[in-house]
Amino acid sequence: MGSGVSLDPVKLKETMMALLNFRKREDRPALTLTPQVEAFLQGYSIEVMPRTAAKVDNFRDLLPSGTRVYIAHIDGTPIEEMVETAARLTDEGFDVMPHFPARIIKDRATLENWINRYQTEAGVKQALLLAGGVTQTAGEFHSSMQLLETGLFDKAGFDRLHVAGHPEGNKDIDPDGGDATVMEALRWKQKFSERTDAKMALATQFCFEAKPIIAWADRLRSEGIDLPIHIGIAGPAKLQTLIKFAVACGVGPSLRVLQKRAMDVTKLLLPYEPTDVIAELAAHKAAHPDFNIEHVHFFPLGGIKTNAGWAIENGGASAVPAIQQGI
Repeated sequence: MGSGVSLDPVKLKETMMALLNFRKREDRPALTLTPQVEAFLQGYSIEVMPRTAAKVDNFRDLLPSGTRVYIAHIDGTPIEEMVETAARLTDEGFDVMPHFPARIIKDRATLENWINRYQTEAGVKQALLLAGGVTQTAGEFHSSMQLLETGLFDKAGFDRLHVAGHPEGNKDIDPDGGDATVMEALRWKQKFSERTDAKMALATQFCFEAKPIIAWADRLRSEGIDLPIHIGIAGPAKLQTLIKFAVACGVGPSLRVLQKRAMDVTKLLLPYEPTDVIAELAAHKAAHPDFNIEHVHFFPLGGIKTNAGWAIENGGASAVPAIQQGI
């Protein structure tokens, strides 16, 4: 049923656009540029895929020199595209860390070939090892532990190996919603780190709320797991985009932050920015210097340019790149 009031569509559109522009100017959340926040953003890393990297003319226009750039290897992406992207980023002055998803690697020979190609064609000496998000394995590998056990990364002189962390659990690994299997794997990786010369760290799935992150990091330390944590943070993006990725990636308790935002009509049309979670984690780190989260790892779900610009605006411009810190 109609309201009995006739609205001019053009005027209505103009009014809505004016309201949105006003909200973007006045209500856009911004981090207070404090020493705490700037310190927390030091050495942040960011993730790209070959197809998204191809849309960027020059990464030097977006990121501080030496920033660590992870290259996500999605099932079906040819290794040639991965290596080409790695070589380009290395040439532009970045610290490149490609993904090695165990479940899409056919066999030991394939793994050795990938390692050699990254090393000889792109100068890569570090990697993120993970199981991978596919259910059907391509061959003999199904976990990052199996990749580590081959000894091929050590043989090739890879000096930094990161593995995946899941602050809110992972139902692919623990279908019952617990974390027994995940914790067992982390204990294994902790012991592996103690008997290898490679520098190791946990690079985590993205989260939206600080409290579950803090509780998880503290629990790891209490369990004797002291691998440095590079916490995954979703970069600025449309709310609908984030909810889609969060559901697909199995993000847990902190998804309620997005659900609550979706219920607020005043924020529904505004882009999400990781202002609150970073500010809270930065404050906690400042108050607890031994807090095991050492760096932020951005997932640029709303676009690499948007994320890179946000990081610079909010303190990332003063961040000392990870490669220069040797961490």
